[in-house]
Amino acid sequence: MKNRVALVFLACLLFAAAASGTAARPQAPSAGLERISLDGAWEFKNVKESVWRPAVVPGCVHTDLLAAGLIPDPFVGDNELRVQWVDKEDWEYRKAFDAPPALLARERVELVAEGLDTYARLFLNGRSLAETNNQFRTWRFDVKPFLVAASNELRIVFDSSVRRENELKARLPYRLPGEAPHSRKSPYHFGWDWGPRLTTSGVWRPIRLEAWDRARIEDIQILQEPEPKGAVGLRVRVQVQSEDAQDLSLNVAVFGPRNAKLERRLAVRAARDSARHEVRLTIKTPDRWWPNGLGGQPLYTVEAALVRGGERLDAASRRIGIRTVTLEQKPDEWGKSFYFAVNGVPVFAKGGNWIPADSFADRVTPEKYRALLESCRDANMNMIRVWGGGYYERPEFYDLCDELGLLVWQDFMFACALYPGDAAFLDNVRLEAEDVVRELRHHPSLALWCGNNECEEGWFHWGWKETLPASVFEDYLKIFDGILPEAVAALDPGRPYWPSSPHSTQTGDPRSERSGDMHVWTVWHGMEPFVEYTGKGHRFMSEFGFQSFPLLETVKTYARPEDWNLTSPVMELHQKHPRGNKLILYYMLDHYRLPKDFSSLLWLSQVLQAEGMKTAVEHWRSVMPRTMGALYWQLDDCWPVASWSGMDYYGRWKALQFYAKRFFAPLIAVPRLAGDRLEVRVVSDLGAEAEADLVWQAGTYDGKILASGREPVRAKPRTTAFVWSRPAAELKGGLADAEVHFACRLVRGGTVLHANTLHFSELKQVRLPKPEIRVEIRPEDGQFLIRLESKAFAKNVHLAADGVPGAFSDNFFDLAPGWPTEVVFRPEAKTDGKVFQDAMKIRSLRDSYD
Repeated sequence: MKNRVALVFLACLLFAAAASGTAARPQAPSAGLERISLDGAWEFKNVKESVWRPAVVPGCVHTDLLAAGLIPDPFVGDNELRVQWVDKEDWEYRKAFDAPPALLARERVELVAEGLDTYARLFLNGRSLAETNNQFRTWRFDVKPFLVAASNELRIVFDSSVRRENELKARLPYRLPGEAPHSRKSPYHFGWDWGPRLTTSGVWRPIRLEAWDRARIEDIQILQEPEPKGAVGLRVRVQVQSEDAQDLSLNVAVFGPRNAKLERRLAVRAARDSARHEVRLTIKTPDRWWPNGLGGQPLYTVEAALVRGGERLDAASRRIGIRTVTLEQKPDEWGKSFYFAVNGVPVFAKGGNWIPADSFADRVTPEKYRALLESCRDANMNMIRVWGGGYYERPEFYDLCDELGLLVWQDFMFACALYPGDAAFLDNVRLEAEDVVRELRHHPSLALWCGNNECEEGWFHWGWKETLPASVFEDYLKIFDGILPEAVAALDPGRPYWPSSPHSTQTGDPRSERSGDMHVWTVWHGMEPFVEYTGKGHRFMSEFGFQSFPLLETVKTYARPEDWNLTSPVMELHQKHPRGNKLILYYMLDHYRLPKDFSSLLWLSQVLQAEGMKTAVEHWRSVMPRTMGALYWQLDDCWPVASWSGMDYYGRWKALQFYAKRFFAPLIAVPRLAGDRLEVRVVSDLGAEAEADLVWQAGTYDGKILASGREPVRAKPRTTAFVWSRPAAELKGGLADAEVHFACRLVRGGTVLHANTLHFSELKQVRLPKPEIRVEIRPEDGQFLIRLESKAFAKNVHLAADGVPGAFSDNFFDLAPGWPTEVVFRPEAKTDGKVFQDAMKIRSLRDSYD
């Protein structure tokens, strides 16, 4: 770093408690650096053609073609096949704008492009400006020499990524694994086993002009350090780019969550070019940030302003949370631990894997981010893994994770491939990593940087090692043991880095049960039964999953009634795993009776998926601290499809999402058969001792109670404990396995904290009675309280309100005889009670075949 300046000012402040509320947030500078957005209306065309058409930036060529009526909706029917020509073409975009005299008079004017997808050539007023080759980098170009007062024209030509990738592939004497390993572009664009092949191009993130005089803030970094008596020190590092050596004032302000505010001014001598200045502050009584379920998420805003002679030249702010996060890997009786500790408290990671929420990133609105992430919070999740085959999400995503208490396991964007090792590619990766780390490092939700998804796994277990030269793995190590951890260490010191997922403490053994994280795919790909999950003792499960179909409401958006057959071309096109439909049916026939129709098949696939994930998660939670994380594959979808998701493309909760809300609950009861006995374990993630009653009953499916009881339970913080046991034969009372079920609840006062069911046989062997469910609906405060009760056992009771948009608080639940259940329906708009009552439909497992 040139002309580095280390000016340190130490200040201590005790944040005084004030009335509840939110401190006034810093405003954008009124003078100084000026940002002029170039987003909005553009024009585009095929480079082979002369006709310009309207375009929208940020966006991509597919959404622009769709808006122009030039391609059909790729998500509908078999239209994906009809748009494959798009990525073979080059596309050109242009924007006309004026440059007022005040802008031209500024000392510096730069074009800032936050995302160009991917191989782009930029021209301003007919003059070549730059070329880019990385979708994930932020690009900054000096454009002052190019600007004129009126009718400036910015043109960006996007080369076909498919063509450019093929050209790069041809340069090597061997073929690297992966669809596009030479291109720094979202891998999923080239197709995945849950997503379509829609290889986009365009200006996919905001683009703007920045004009400034004298100096600007390049970057701001906040480091946290523990101090005596629970205080926390903040080191605010501000990188300043200056046109000349000059005297400036650096004003730092901290806005706290309880109307607390600190301001400090520091006189600095800025050197020409770029230099770092540092201010130290101490918060003596910090409000600490916690993951969802463990505490609150108070946030602080730190602002740095650059002032010269009373004129505010620039300002930058970051929102932070006061907390520590560590990856604990310590020797124990099973090998070496692998868990996250926040503020020194061990956290069992509960959540899933996030993929891009649309094939076209510009269609993921802040509202969609919020709906999906709030669904994760509401399902008692505390961690999301941002998978390495998509893209680094927009700032709104990480802001929401901060607010909702969702820890983020962040992959760098490398997945299921191996990569070149030439100097140009490695330098491109280095600059990408530096951009991304600077952009995300202030987020309290960010828990881990991970190098890649399954690249090490592929080398050692997918045959790559046997077919490729050893130099390919040497290139792998240059990136994942060199460039990426070096960027993290330099720019985000203290944040853990993990080279690959899965990985263990020994490179070359990514499937170790003794250390590291694991992807469990012997269930599904390996066709092992669900019960095999209970034999897996790995330390952290960062991937495992099972597919299901969306319900008919979603299938209707892409398939006509004549296509409602599992083997129709449209349904098979919307199933991207080559054996997906076969595997769903293979497992389904092991557990359930054959569904009676297409709609029931879709419905039952979701129950099957949810039960499989329940088996896995309940087991791994019940053996903690041996296993300390369960992140299932996957949370969301990028288009309407059969997939591993718990929420479909439209954000509709599948059965899995409702199950997750229950199996990720902070206090759960897990019944299981252990030899000839049935035992119950209670698992607690709570930070304090919890008291409840374990209420249980064994009975026939038609409602006869064979045995029942109530036992007080005292669960210690963050533990799993055996609390109850009986001989299974005693509970069954001499009846056959297929005639008896076991149900239990954790109850405190009149509140049911958790409910669970154990079946002694596969449900296909059970003669489920036709449930007679009594329903009471009561409107209250714009919602509907629904009370359900059944004399006979009802499995997977599912409520729907056709034509009434809204959300049920629970669904796909069991109704044990004599145990009522209450559910809340929250309509999106004011709804008449009679309308809701007429719209509500109830079905259960028996209805899937009878």
